[in-house]
Amino acid sequence: MLMIGKRNRLTIVRQASPGLYLDAGDQGEILLPGRYIPPGAVPGMALDVFVYLDSEDRLVATTETPTAMAGDFACLKVVSVNRQIGAFLDWGLPKDLLLPFREQTGPPLHEGQRVVVHIYLDTKTSRLAATMRLNRHLSREMPAYARGQEVSLLIAAKTPLGYNAIVENAHAGLLYHSNLSEPLEIGQKLKGFVQAIRPDGKIDLKLDPSGYQRVIPLRKQILQTLERNGGRMEFDIKSPPAAIRETFGVSKNAFKLALSALYKERRICFRNAGTEFASKSGKFEYRNSKENSSIQ
Repeated sequence: MLMIGKRNRLTIVRQASPGLYLDAGDQGEILLPGRYIPPGAVPGMALDVFVYLDSEDRLVATTETPTAMAGDFACLKVVSVNRQIGAFLDWGLPKDLLLPFREQTGPPLHEGQRVVVHIYLDTKTSRLAATMRLNRHLSREMPAYARGQEVSLLIAAKTPLGYNAIVENAHAGLLYHSNLSEPLEIGQKLKGFVQAIRPDGKIDLKLDPSGYQRVIPLRKQILQTLERNGGRMEFDIKSPPAAIRETFGVSKNAFKLALSALYKERRICFRNAGTEFASKSGKFEYRNSKENSSIQ
């Protein structure tokens, strides 16, 4: 069965001047325009293609992959606004994706803005469209994630409590401000961890695994960084959270816990706004320096 708005594996029926015609079962033949034909494609061969309606509402295939497909949540850029219809979004295909006015929330959108949307198939028209009414498309089933499980997140909105996130393209989750060491961006994709699942099915999240689980691999990563840089790195307990996240992929709190563990093991010391091996021999060296005071 042909899935509009998804990737399909279709067999080449024949070749003509516009391109290749593919067997779409009950939908008949679908054109794969010439500019998308892969080298060596001949009748009888099966191709992996994305199927959608073109600007003239005809089913068409492409070997290109859009930013997101039907059923996905994504952060897309507004490329134009039609005051009669809605906003058009860039999703990586020649025909922009429509976000109708009735599916928009909040202040009017403007060109260049990025919005988090859900892509859906209008069953009446077979057209793909986007909506900002995300809750309608989140799973109603109770999440089956385990506490501490790593999950993929899409940051959807900022709230007084924290940030609403879409978990694994399916469920609603929340990252509390109190568990964050830095602001997040709407539309940001990142990895997180399940902290708890509430009775209503919503998920409390953290950006780092709980307890000592997050410290063990991070300690090794810090030591490897020191080794690569001749025994010293510019990062210490005072480094900016954003720089720590970009380099080590963890929060500042997790980074401080790992540094504290290594310091207590007498494997590192702090000097000149940075971190060093405690000594060339790998043994701890006591230094009379305020910078070597214990981590708070």
